[in-house]
Amino acid sequence: MSKNKILAACILTCALMMTSTAKAESYFIDKLSQGVANIAFGFIEIPKNVINITSDQNIFLGLTWGVIRGIVHGVSRTLVGGVEVITSPVPSSEFASPAYVWNRFSEDSRYFGLHYPGYWTSYGPLDDGE
Repeated sequence: MSKNKILAACILTCALMMTSTAKAESYFIDKLSQGVANIAFGFIEIPKNVINITSDQNIFLGLTWGVIRGIVHGVSRTLVGGVEVITSPVPSSEFASPAYVWNRFSEDSRYFGLHYPGYWTSYGPLDDGE
């Protein structure tokens, strides 16, 4: 085999290996940043749920059920953020939907593909609840 063919094979192999590494690093950084953001900003679920339930129903339900639901979602998002940080080197499906609390703010959060039961559960056009 000529030196040119060996050199071309080595260059092609290195190029293919580098692209998968770059994707893995990007995935690691994305998952790590989601985890850190969910740990730091999980408490935003409280006003998010108060606002959403108040706009869907009324202020009384927003200030009662919205606060309770917000606390539960806030604790859940913070715990899921910790799991995301711990498992960031391991490729897996998305744990929280939406990934950040401020994305699709008018929709309820779901974790591990599940959602909390409740009458005042709303999903937006980007998330059909399945």
